[in-house]
Amino acid sequence: MQSVKFIITALVLYSVLNTSFNSLHVIRPITLPDSAILVPLGGNTWCNQTSMDSNYITRQGIKNWNDEKVSFDTYVRMTDTGNVKVQLKARNNSFSQLKLEINGKANAFTIKSSDYSWYDAGEWKITDTGYIKLHLSALLKTGSLIGEVSDFRLSGTAINSKTAFVQNDSDHFFYWGRRGPSVHLNYPFADSIKATWFYNEVLVPESQDVIGSYYMAIGFADGYFGIQVNSKTERRILFSVWSPFATDDPRSIPQNMRIRLLKKGQGVHTGEFGNEGSGGQSFLRYKWKSNTKYRFLVNGQPDNQNNTIYTAYFFDPFINKWRLIASFQRPQTNHYLTRFHSFLENFLPEKGNVTRKVFFQNQWIANNNGQWYELGSARFTFDNTARKGYRMDFAGGCQDSYYYLMNCGFFNQHTPYNTLFQRPLMHIEPRIIFDKLPRV
Repeated sequence: MQSVKFIITALVLYSVLNTSFNSLHVIRPITLPDSAILVPLGGNTWCNQTSMDSNYITRQGIKNWNDEKVSFDTYVRMTDTGNVKVQLKARNNSFSQLKLEINGKANAFTIKSSDYSWYDAGEWKITDTGYIKLHLSALLKTGSLIGEVSDFRLSGTAINSKTAFVQNDSDHFFYWGRRGPSVHLNYPFADSIKATWFYNEVLVPESQDVIGSYYMAIGFADGYFGIQVNSKTERRILFSVWSPFATDDPRSIPQNMRIRLLKKGQGVHTGEFGNEGSGGQSFLRYKWKSNTKYRFLVNGQPDNQNNTIYTAYFFDPFINKWRLIASFQRPQTNHYLTRFHSFLENFLPEKGNVTRKVFFQNQWIANNNGQWYELGSARFTFDNTARKGYRMDFAGGCQDSYYYLMNCGFFNQHTPYNTLFQRPLMHIEPRIIFDKLPRV
C-alpha cells in the first residue's frame, strides 16, 4: 500500500508541476555541445541560508543537499545577448525533481543517477548584458538526499570567451573568487616630502556595514589600519604591521625580524597574524556605527637604529578624544611612510554575494616638521580576482567631496584599472597637537 500511495502522490505532483512551469520533463543524461563553457559551482555558488553555506558548498560543488528549504544561487556575467542552454552535472541515489530559474523563467527537471551525469535544465533568452543569477531549488525528493551538483554547462549565442566567472581552483581561486574582488585607492604624493603622518576619514553608509567587510582607512608600505565587521555582535578597529621576513607562518619568522610591540592603548588586544604575510597585529573591539565619520592617524619614522616605529591612533567621536591603538617597531627598516592607500575587502567567502560600499574623505600627510599637505587625487586598482576577469563587480569613484569604493554582490558596474580620481580640495587641515596624543 505504501508503494502504491507513493506512486499516486508522485503522479499528482507531476501533474500539478507540469501546469506550473514552462518546461517539466524527465531528462535522460545528454550529449554536451562542443561550444560551451563549464561553470564549476565550487567557486561561483552561494547557499540562500548564509549560516549553512559552508555545510553545502565545497570545492567539488554542492554536497549533502538534503533540505528542500535550501536553495542555491550561481552567478555568471554575460557580455552578449541571445539564447543560453543550461545543463548541470549531478547525481542522486534516489529520485529528485529540481527547478532552475533565470530572469524570472523557471524550468523543472528530474535527476536520478548514482553516478554524475549531465541533465538538460532548459533554454533561456538573455535580453541584456551583465550578471545573471541561476537559482537552483528542490521540488521533490524521494530519498534522504536531494542531490549533489558539481557544474553548470552553458552554451548558445549569448556565450562567448568573455563570459565571466571563476573558471577553476588553480591557486585556490574558488576561495578567492567567492570572497570577491578587493578594491583599492592609491594616494600619490611628492617624493620630496618625508611623510611621517597620514590622516584619513572614513564613513560607511547605512546598510553597507556587511559582515565580513574590512574598510581599510590607512594603508602604507608596511601595514594597514581600519575597521571591520566581524560578526553580528562584534566590530573591530584593526592595526597590523608586516614583518620584513616574507612568510605566511608567523612562527617561522626569525627573532631579529619579528615585529615588536612597544605600547598599546587601553582594551587593545595584540598578537601575531599570518596567511596573507605575517607580522604584528592589534585590534580594539569597538561598536562603530554606519553613517558616522571616523578619523584615523598613523605615524611612521625611523629610530636611527635600523628600525621604523609605526603608531596608530583612532579618534573616538563619542568621547571626543584620540585613542592609541598600538605602536610597533619594525626591524631592518629605515624609511618614512610611503605608498599610501585605502582598500575595501570581504574576508568571508559566504558573504561574497553581498554588495558593500565605503567613503573616504579629507586625506592629508604631514612631514617631520609638522607641515600638512592635502592629497587631492587617488588611483583605482583591484586584486588578482578582478584582474583575471573572474569577478567584475567592483567600482570606485568620486561622489561630492568623497572617494568611494564598492565591491561584491554581482552589480554590473566595473571601473577600469588605474583610473585616476580627483576630488575637490577641502582645505580642512587636521587640528592635531602631536605632543598631546595619548602615550598609553
